Amino acid sequence: MNEFWWQEAIIYQIYPKSYKDSNQDGIGDIQGIISSLDYIQNLGINTIWLNPIFISPQIDNGYDISNYYAIDDIFGTLEEVEKLIDEAHKRDIKIIFDLVLNHTSSQHPWFQEALKGKNNMYRDYYLWSEPSDDGSVPNNWASFFGGSVWEKDESSNQYYFHLFDKEMPDLNWENLEVQKAMLDIAKYWLDKGIDGFRLDAFIHIAKDDFGKQMVTKEKQPVIAEEYYANLPDVKPLLSQFVKELKQIKPDIFILGEAASASPSKALDYMSEDLCGAIISFDHFRELPLNEEVIKSTHKTHQLDHKAFKKSLIDWQQTLTGEKYPTLYWNNHDMPRVVSRFGEVNHYRNESAKSLATAMYLLKGIPIIYYGEEIGIKNLDVTSIDFFEDKDVVSNYEKLIQQGENPESALFIVSNQHKEVSRGGMQWNATDFSNFSTVAPWNAVNKEKIFNVYEQERDQESILAHYRKLIQLKKQPVFQTGEVIWLDSPPEVIAYKRVTESEEMVVIANISDKRFDNMAGLFTANTCSSVLLGNRTCVDKGTIEPYDFVVFKK
Repeated sequence: MNEFWWQEAIIYQIYPKSYKDSNQDGIGDIQGIISSLDYIQNLGINTIWLNPIFISPQIDNGYDISNYYAIDDIFGTLEEVEKLIDEAHKRDIKIIFDLVLNHTSSQHPWFQEALKGKNNMYRDYYLWSEPSDDGSVPNNWASFFGGSVWEKDESSNQYYFHLFDKEMPDLNWENLEVQKAMLDIAKYWLDKGIDGFRLDAFIHIAKDDFGKQMVTKEKQPVIAEEYYANLPDVKPLLSQFVKELKQIKPDIFILGEAASASPSKALDYMSEDLCGAIISFDHFRELPLNEEVIKSTHKTHQLDHKAFKKSLIDWQQTLTGEKYPTLYWNNHDMPRVVSRFGEVNHYRNESAKSLATAMYLLKGIPIIYYGEEIGIKNLDVTSIDFFEDKDVVSNYEKLIQQGENPESALFIVSNQHKEVSRGGMQWNATDFSNFSTVAPWNAVNKEKIFNVYEQERDQESILAHYRKLIQLKKQPVFQTGEVIWLDSPPEVIAYKRVTESEEMVVIANISDKRFDNMAGLFTANTCSSVLLGNRTCVDKGTIEPYDFVVFKK
């Protein structure tokens, strides 16, 4: 048995704007999620992670919060959120909220007060610096959203710090009042009954001396993570925050986003008073594709299978005992998995199933992004006007200048962008896929097969596979069993899960290659002991593209 409930969590990430629109305004809402709880329960989910639903100007789709205590009108009311928590708990489903610790919206009352002058009590809630001697920005550090981390406040002639958009100023976590204010927010929502938090960008809450410059030949600002990511002060600041919350809710689940964390760094953040688990982008290893390859193949991503497999093994071997990795293929910050690493045109069903099987039966906590369970692909974008990101438009125009036709150029740039993963949930094959009866806030694909209604009727569908896979995952051998890696080509993820009483074998080809002479991976009774697979019986000598099988040894 596991020590904490969340070590057995099967997490379903919901992007609220895109899940289910109940009031037909084109934006998903809380009531839409409530109406879908039976579907979520029947999938086998026991934990929901909601992206931010607080009041926000929506500069960064809710990650710019102007009121942490109130629900944005576009999603519904506090009463509806309380009902969601209650109805989820009735179904034995936990709820975790996204909590943004690093920054607020520039519209937050704290920042509006801070702008009133250097002597305002809220001035020190944020990070300020005087200009350089020549009147320019204090240093050459770059924002993750492009340009400098510094924005000038003309009224005081000082600059304020923002790691993301200029309308998302960073909080000063050295200020005890900031620490208390964020703690009060978290306590408020725990009192409402939620079960934990996904801590957004927590690795950035400590910064280095603003007098330091990045050594570079570049004239423009450059990313300077060594000065604002994973600094030593992050751990004590987070520890105090989490300790206080555990006094209220000892079994709280703290899921920390540490995008650049290695397995060893993740382990460092998973001590008793810090995070229960870490989300890192570290395991995604891709081959660099030059423009000619992208233009000729229209593949905008290609998994580096050798490096990916090595990284998976590293995570499994580093996080041992009661330390659990997170297992996921996609989220709101990256393209859809079947479009990115699968095969949409020829092996969509097979690749969706094989990728899921390879990942989610490892030791760890699965995080399934809404719609992944029905094989949703990237949005079919029809116009470059869909994107507000200036870099996307610039890259599109560059491709056109190089001779690419507009349709092809749009496909290439759109399939590399995170926004195409945020399309409306595909409930059926009507005009707006029953996400809404009106045009959605961004877009929704209309597909005949890849929707909930059609896949509910097909026992071989991706949805049916996910349900079976999740039930397997809940078995003790896949929860606590040892992971033993089997010798196989880089494209074939093969391992055993072993306890004292059981031994299971998982084999999944996550590529479109065929492999012969693979009999050594199987046993004489494989065909009679298959628990999950894309064939009734596996040819012991051959593994076809995106073949997968789980059998009891």
